[in-house]
Amino acid sequence: MNLRPLACLAALAVFWTLPLAAESDPAAAARAAVAQLEQATLQLQEAETARDRVKALSETLKAYETGLGAMREGLRRVARHEAQMLARLDARRDEVADLLGILQTIETSAPPVLMLHPSGPLGAARSAMMVAEVTPDLYARAENLRAELDEIQTLRLLQQSAADTLQEGLGAVQRARTALSKAIADRTDLPRRFTEDPVRTAVLISSSETLEGFASGLAEIAEGGEIAPVTADVSALRGGLDLPVEGLVLRGYGEKDAAGIARPGLLLAARPRALVSSPTAATIRYRGPLLDLGNVMILEPQPETLFILSGLAEVFGDAGQVIPAGTPVGLMGGDTSQFGAFLSRAGEGGGTDRTETLYIEVRMDNSPVDPETWFRTGKGG
Repeated sequence: MNLRPLACLAALAVFWTLPLAAESDPAAAARAAVAQLEQATLQLQEAETARDRVKALSETLKAYETGLGAMREGLRRVARHEAQMLARLDARRDEVADLLGILQTIETSAPPVLMLHPSGPLGAARSAMMVAEVTPDLYARAENLRAELDEIQTLRLLQQSAADTLQEGLGAVQRARTALSKAIADRTDLPRRFTEDPVRTAVLISSSETLEGFASGLAEIAEGGEIAPVTADVSALRGGLDLPVEGLVLRGYGEKDAAGIARPGLLLAARPRALVSSPTAATIRYRGPLLDLGNVMILEPQPETLFILSGLAEVFGDAGQVIPAGTPVGLMGGDTSQFGAFLSRAGEGGGTDRTETLYIEVRMDNSPVDPETWFRTGKGG
């Protein structure tokens, strides 16, 4: 499989060395993504099992997401800088027009005409002295104007070059997602705690009207009603877990939405097709469509504790599998193929590229708790 990863992300690292005013450093982020991708590529070459390929491909996707995130930040800065320069030129429109008119007159008028003056030779001499004093300043202003116009042209060429690199990067990351799905399907070496009973699962889904009701009945969704006990304890990780997907918090625990409905979980804004991973080692208790929540992944990191993730477009794994921390469990929805739309939003900032939402709920002893007591949410990607 040829992902052509290093050339794509190395180009990103070069793009954002342009010295623009910055509140962050997309060039450094792109270079970090290159290093991460180099390591993932080496792991992919050395992978001997499906589990190794899953891990390497997961790192590949994360590196691409980091690199493309750097491109988003760089494009946002470039677009903003260009807009500021154009605004300055527009504000000086009359001044620039006068300057160009004067320069054009000086450059196109014949020397004998310039020497004529109504006051005779003395007036002509004085006029010549005034022109000699003013001309250097006029040309200096003209040179500054030319430099600004050249910089605008450079910024536009940079954005076009970035569009070409982005298109290649989006194609490569899609190939990586496809390869990841296949590697996960080929994975057969994960331990299992139970085998799901599809009939009883279907009955529970049809009889459940709320997520709470479904979660309460999960303990009996196993062949023979028995689930092998587990002694895992991740309590020491509370408050320090990474979010399952790189995103920004839209609504916190118990906050009301536009319809006035408060939900006992977090709502995250994520990028289209972003990778969603298990924050800890856990047992997959359920994966699939549920009620009106879209695809749902329910993980059990320790007894009587559930991490519920809803709103995924794809989910990976099977109920009963015990997965390591960082294992991919799904992908967000959305379309990343329209790179032109991506570029049109690049200057907006404020997370306008995060068009997908992931809902996270944590339940302990069959009651919801604030997910922020488990996850670090102080920064967005």
